[in-house]
Amino acid sequence: MSTTELAPVRATILTAIPLEYLAVRQHLTNIEERQHRKGNIYEVGIFNGLYHNWEVGIAEVGPGNSTCALQTERAIEFFNPHVVLFVGIAGGIKDLNLGDVVAAEKAYGYESGKVTKTGFRVRPEVGMSSYQIFERAKADAKKDDWKERLPKAHRKKKIKVLTKPIAAGEKVIASKRSFVYDLIYNSYNDTVAVEMEGSGFYEACHANGNIQFLIVRGISDLLSNKSATDADGYQEVAARNASAFAFQVLSNYKSI
Repeated sequence: MSTTELAPVRATILTAIPLEYLAVRQHLTNIEERQHRKGNIYEVGIFNGLYHNWEVGIAEVGPGNSTCALQTERAIEFFNPHVVLFVGIAGGIKDLNLGDVVAAEKAYGYESGKVTKTGFRVRPEVGMSSYQIFERAKADAKKDDWKERLPKAHRKKKIKVLTKPIAAGEKVIASKRSFVYDLIYNSYNDTVAVEMEGSGFYEACHANGNIQFLIVRGISDLLSNKSATDADGYQEVAARNASAFAFQVLSNYKSI
């Protein structure tokens, strides 16, 4: 049966900032607006995957874990999706170069802990990606097929995809010479990237029953010289690469 004969199934893709949203939107057709009863303006489009025609609702939810948790809950209630993805950019901590992609195995809420006389004791909140779609991401990370979703000029570039943990907090980290960087590096040393929404996203998804959910991030900076890499357009590169890989995962996912 061809994909054109299949009934649509539903996915929701969330982003934090406009350039991430636009990178996701480019993969959709037949886009139209939908309005939540509380005022949120969403868009819905169609994506033809290998196994399903997907009806994809997209939302720009803003930065920060608490905001993301609220807006994720609201989008899930509105769209009632089978799959929820968070797609965007992140700062690389180790093992990554600019433009690389991370499909997150889990996200550490690194700011959770206890302050004592001897210092800060970490008590991390840990959110996990759901099993089936993370397994799909691991399989797709071993291949270069996803690069076919990139503009032709970028398909031969060396871009790796890691399926490793990330860290999520409320701070923009712009230097490796900071307390926050040392905290993440020393206390969560399997973390490869850091961002600001993953912990809240996972919290909301875990509370919403039988859905599959995953975070996909492109690396826009390496925490040093952030202003320079942003000026060189690496936020757009990272968002484009993350979106291409996320839609490859969605295309190949069939466990509905």
